[in-house]
Amino acid sequence: MALFSPSESPAVVVKEIDLTNGVANVPTSTGAFVGNFNWGPCDEPTLINNEAKLANVFGSPDTINTVDFHSAAYYLRYSDDLYIVREYTSTALNACDSDADHAPLVTNTDNFDGQVSTLESTDSHTFIAKYPGELGNSLMISVVGAGDTDYANWPYKANFDAQPETSSWCVGIDSANATQSNSTIKDEAHVVVIDKGGKITGTQGTILETFPFVSMALGAKTSDGTSSYIKNVINTQSNYVWLAGFNGKYGTNAGTAATTSSNYTAGFTADVDLALTGGANSALLTASDYGTGFDKFEDPNALAIDFLIAPSVANSTDQTTIVNDLVGIAQSIRKDCMVVTSPNRSAVLGAATPVATTLTAVAGFTRSSYLAVDNQFLKVYDKYNDNYINIPAASSTAGLMAATDNNFAPWFSPAGTRRGQYFGVTSLAYSPNKSERDQLYQAGINPIANIPGQGILLYGDKTHLARPSAFDRINVRRLFLVLERAISAAAQNILFEFNDEFTRAEFVNIIEPLLRDVKGRRGITDFKMVCDETNNTPLVVDTNQFVASLFIKPARSINFITLNFVAVRTGVSFEEVVGTV
Repeated sequence: MALFSPSESPAVVVKEIDLTNGVANVPTSTGAFVGNFNWGPCDEPTLINNEAKLANVFGSPDTINTVDFHSAAYYLRYSDDLYIVREYTSTALNACDSDADHAPLVTNTDNFDGQVSTLESTDSHTFIAKYPGELGNSLMISVVGAGDTDYANWPYKANFDAQPETSSWCVGIDSANATQSNSTIKDEAHVVVIDKGGKITGTQGTILETFPFVSMALGAKTSDGTSSYIKNVINTQSNYVWLAGFNGKYGTNAGTAATTSSNYTAGFTADVDLALTGGANSALLTASDYGTGFDKFEDPNALAIDFLIAPSVANSTDQTTIVNDLVGIAQSIRKDCMVVTSPNRSAVLGAATPVATTLTAVAGFTRSSYLAVDNQFLKVYDKYNDNYINIPAASSTAGLMAATDNNFAPWFSPAGTRRGQYFGVTSLAYSPNKSERDQLYQAGINPIANIPGQGILLYGDKTHLARPSAFDRINVRRLFLVLERAISAAAQNILFEFNDEFTRAEFVNIIEPLLRDVKGRRGITDFKMVCDETNNTPLVVDTNQFVASLFIKPARSINFITLNFVAVRTGVSFEEVVGTV
């Protein structure tokens, strides 16, 4: 082919060239939280959309972890996007079969895959509760095989169409007796997972899951090619248990590949009921445990996160450790999210002078525009334990920001009567008066107060930046985070293109409509974009770089209002006095 022609001979060649690049929409209301829970996967972020799913995935709370549970639940009152990492301590254990040497700790799917051979061979485990926690002790598994001589009296047979016999996979192997009824292999089984103790569903004996016609034969498949081998089915489909091995409970040939001489009924002629025991909950998490959990949110390319919601611990030293760790993640590693925190518990709850103790407690927090601090604990009703509890306001404060995103835009202030009203709060730990609000606000702490006639409000929108700056306001910090995320994503489209006038003009044409839109929606008052030969000099071009400079005048929120009421004499013209006071 010639250097520039599309064909060796005369021809019509049709090409499509896409010049419709734009700025993609970016999510702006996703939170991240680490907590102690009764159930669910550990050490991995799980997206939760509402409180019902929170309780379903991570279990209803007990009195130990109810604060963490409700902190997450209260964020979900404002936004339907929250990534949760369940963290744990060394006391957490999975319930298991009583014949095993000891209860194991299996935290998630990857963790199970990494230790399954040890669980089966060394520790002789069969069924194991899927997650750590005492809830696993409520589980019972009942397995019946093809050789059961008393299948008619099996309590769960009504949940299945017929007695297990020989799978189609093994019928194909047993060429001498190639029908289900006369095959000697008999590899099928039924499995039932039951909430024997009623702690999961609230009703003892509730059937949670059924797995019909699974095969004890290694490698068995259904007619459509999917695996019917019992271990594969249980370990990929069950929400409640793992199956590590057989340990002789389900016949001598269970787990071996089928042959014409296989006999899966040997040693498995009666149903096996296995009640799980030994499950234990985690103890209270330490600052180090919370830090380990939040490490899962460090990669900005893995998950889009807007708020790192700090838990609240008892003492100020641990609270400072947690908060400063999160600020490091937000400001130095991710650079695309904010940290929201309340003071430690003892600084507010039961304190004789909560404003003074709060000022002392937060003094060690990193002064950063990536951090927003409130002053409060919220008294809320815990319906799971029929009790009133106090939770840190941070999750609800982050929720107000998320709701502002959804209903207005990230560059609007989340405070005040229009956007700063807290939901579902019985009362506050204390309501600061005007003088106390002044002290808190001067220290970069946003007061939450019960304002008569207006309700419980976020009464400030400062970041925790020490020096005066546009970035000392939440709405400005969030404006820049959103613009930086969106424009950075758009810039990916020009990687490896030529740094010439065409590419620069293309980039400007992509970005300027976004900035005009934000200006039209009151986020900025003016902007200028420079992307030409003045900042893309020959040296910049020769070093394979590309530079675009964006100058932005952010919109400012009103924090102080002065109303001048001026009385004038009857004979005085208004024009004479306007501008003099």
